[in-house]
Amino acid sequence: MSKKRRRIFSREFKLSAIERLIAGANTKALSRELGVDCKRLWRWCERFRTGGAAAVRQAGRPRKPLVSEDERAKTRTADLASARKYIAELEAKIGQQQVDLDFFRQALRQVRGARRPSDGPGAPASTRSSKR
Repeated sequence: MSKKRRRIFSREFKLSAIERLIAGANTKALSRELGVDCKRLWRWCERFRTGGAAAVRQAGRPRKPLVSEDERAKTRTADLASARKYIAELEAKIGQQQVDLDFFRQALRQVRGARRPSDGPGAPASTRSSKR
């Protein structure tokens, strides 16, 4: 099984094919002449109609859009501000948890100190029963 190599067409080639299609050339005849699939010709033409010559891509893989230094700096500043805000929220939450923990430790100490140890099962209670 042999793989079919993908042909790469230059932007000028695409634009000249689009011009011929718009001028009224027969699609099938143009497809055969140029060695390009009809669907691909119509896709190029549709891109040209929606976005003009700028929408017809150059041959090869599309490049990532360039981001200016100002936009990068603004993004970094916004990211840093949101990270600082998140850190402050987490620190507040940790502080509240520490306060709660200290409260419960103190309450547990008081409960342990107030209880009297029993002498074992069957030992008399620390207070008399309230039978009348």
